[in-house]
Amino acid sequence: MSPLFDLSGRTALVTGANTGIGQAIAIALAGAGAEVVCSGRRDCDDTLAAVKAAGGKASFLRLDFADPMAARDVFEDRRIDLLINNAGIIRRQDSTDFTEADWDAVIDTNLKALFFTCQAFAKALFSRGEAGKIVNIASLLSFQGGIRVPSYTASKHGVAGLTKLLANEWAARGIHVNAIAPGYIETNNTQALRDDPERSQSILARIPAGRWGRPEDIGGAAVFLCSPAANYIHGTVLNVDGGWLAR
Repeated sequence: MSPLFDLSGRTALVTGANTGIGQAIAIALAGAGAEVVCSGRRDCDDTLAAVKAAGGKASFLRLDFADPMAARDVFEDRRIDLLINNAGIIRRQDSTDFTEADWDAVIDTNLKALFFTCQAFAKALFSRGEAGKIVNIASLLSFQGGIRVPSYTASKHGVAGLTKLLANEWAARGIHVNAIAPGYIETNNTQALRDDPERSQSILARIPAGRWGRPEDIGGAAVFLCSPAANYIHGTVLNVDGGWLAR
């Protein structure tokens, strides 16, 4: 492996690693040599098995980001130097009918928890005088409005903004903060869209690559942003969308 992409000796926490994009990121980071702590509100048995079958090292840490402060004590006694904030939820409803409970649930998980997890990570690294990297998972809806997902759109706009703000504050102190904005990826979150023939076709018609994205497409981007190859990249939101935003 090229040393530019070698993550040997690094330890990564991947939130929401039980399935989909989080699972693919965990497997990709382990394949690049990192030891991976897979976290989620549900067990990550399939992810752990895939990592170990490939010869990687992984462990499980149960975290439920319905509590935005769930990770406040995670980094004090663990030498984690890569953080991938992937955990997130979505609620769909017309904006005229959207409830306060659904608004709060999404904002708490997708935005508030992300910020305070980043804060806890940075405090631990600063106290030890160490460097690290953060990769936040944003969205196409960090740039677009979407339909019937008001709290999700607000949260993902916020993720993009926080990524830039934290990069401004922490770049000179040794922490890289960047984000990935996935396009339409084959995950549980997009199942309803893919099951609707008309909606699915309209989406595919706009994607220059001509296909839905796969979770492993995001895994490679995460390895890049965590690697020495990205050592002069700060505050970037990297679109991995098959060309969607270029149309």
